[in-house]
Amino acid sequence: MRFDLVDLQLFIAVADARSITGGADRAHLALASASERIKGLEAALGVALFKRGRRGVELTAAGESLLDHARLVLHNVEAMRGDLARFASGVRASVHLLANTSGLSEHLPRALASFLREHPDINVDVEERESTDIAAAVVNGVADLGFAAEHALPETIERFLFSEDRLMLVVSRRSALAGRRQIDFKDAAGHAFVGLTSATALQVHIGRHAARLGMRLHFRARLRDFDAICQMVAADVGIAVVPEAAAKRCARSMGIAMLRIRDAWANRRLVICARSFKGLPHPAKQLIDHLRATAAAH
Repeated sequence: MRFDLVDLQLFIAVADARSITGGADRAHLALASASERIKGLEAALGVALFKRGRRGVELTAAGESLLDHARLVLHNVEAMRGDLARFASGVRASVHLLANTSGLSEHLPRALASFLREHPDINVDVEERESTDIAAAVVNGVADLGFAAEHALPETIERFLFSEDRLMLVVSRRSALAGRRQIDFKDAAGHAFVGLTSATALQVHIGRHAARLGMRLHFRARLRDFDAICQMVAADVGIAVVPEAAAKRCARSMGIAMLRIRDAWANRRLVICARSFKGLPHPAKQLIDHLRATAAAH
């Protein structure tokens, strides 16, 4: 059985557009040509990939299965092209890593810096995503590795623990809450908040759980990093939810107090994950070995 990459690209485009016409446009093919290619693919495989309807097409079970494999095949082809292009330009390899907000700002920079010093021939492309998005990207082969909260991962993804990451409520030392050691998050309702910009992965995580509690959070300010947030909290602008590592670091130099959030969602295990560690390209395996050693050292 032989597969044409153009057919796979078209198949993905049709699946995403839920329309052969829309897929043909995305793949830059004439509608008649696209329709024939889809029919030919189904004939070669001996199964129907789409259910045709008045409003477009829907994937069959076989189509859903092929979609996962097709995305992975095309990702690997692009990775191969990228790696070979880097050889031609003198840079030998690259690893694509997705990380949540806490990982990107608090846990990964030092480990990645030491890895890059030791491996000058490897680049690491890091992109911030919410943990559930990271899980989907790793499953679909869009990224080599993920750094995510373990609760968001399906059982099929391989992982190892990198660090614990409890979320803390930080308040000004002048706040009425400053004398408390812990708090149920719902008890923070009614207070003004300082938070991350709404698009960041951690802010999405906090907002989702606030909504489940029926809380409507009022933000006085939204900023890009935890240090700036804690400075606002110290100035009594509002209260904030930040990772414990950031809270402890900022508390050494700022007038803030830390309260442990008792809610289960605030206690997160941060893990390094991959679809299969054994199936990773060699540069990604080298990064995995380095991150395992870093986690063990802590």
